Amino acid sequence: MKDVVDLDRYPLDRPHTPEWDALVQFAKDGLARDGLFNLPGFMRPEALRAVLTHVHPRMEAESFHHRRAHNIYFKDHVDGLPPDDPALRKVETANHTLCHDQMRGTALDQIYLWPAFATFLAAVMDKPQLYTMDDALAGLNVLEYRPGEALNWHFDRSIFTTTLLLQEASVGGLFEYAKDLRREDDPNHAGIADLLAGRITPTTLEQSAGTLNVFLGVNTAHRVSTVRPGTSRIVAVLSHYDTPGRAFSSEEQMGFFGRVA
Repeated sequence: MKDVVDLDRYPLDRPHTPEWDALVQFAKDGLARDGLFNLPGFMRPEALRAVLTHVHPRMEAESFHHRRAHNIYFKDHVDGLPPDDPALRKVETANHTLCHDQMRGTALDQIYLWPAFATFLAAVMDKPQLYTMDDALAGLNVLEYRPGEALNWHFDRSIFTTTLLLQEASVGGLFEYAKDLRREDDPNHAGIADLLAGRITPTTLEQSAGTLNVFLGVNTAHRVSTVRPGTSRIVAVLSHYDTPGRAFSSEEQMGFFGRVA
């Protein structure tokens, strides 16, 4: 893995050493303070170039064009809100997707299946163990946002999301978020309506290609802004769970990937 991950800066191969413990603490501090942490240059430049060489032609020939209108909750109905409530305003998400079975044998596949990677994430999240998905399509996905496309405002279903930025957009395609916009005891529908109407200025996360990011998005609204003409944004999503055997249903696979494993 030393040719894939910068293990000098990020010693994931040396668990429970002082250097590893310091990295885990750095990550925990970022999550507690900002709801996220970044590891810039996590993937080595040579490995990143090899992954993009694999991804670019497959995006053109094999990717699934995912497009949907949705509200911030990804739900048709929300208790306590009438259908015309401004917190339920529809937005559009669009991207092109490659699935795990289209990334086998790549450096991304190596990272995702590397036990030390799951061990590090588990320590950061205070979990006894984390597992990759038992799904031929989900688990590791690569998403491209082309000019005119965006990942629009939403809350995550999973406690944390792990991404690795592979290519920055020339213009737009920025990760933006409104930290702790809601709480378990306060849905803050009025604040959500303000965000959707542009009355709240989100925080923009600066990232460069090769950066690993872990983000807590259950109560923090977030999006990738619309990509403008020029280079697209390409990002990998690596999903882990605290129970083994997790997989998408056939309906979820069809909805997200346009096919069933």
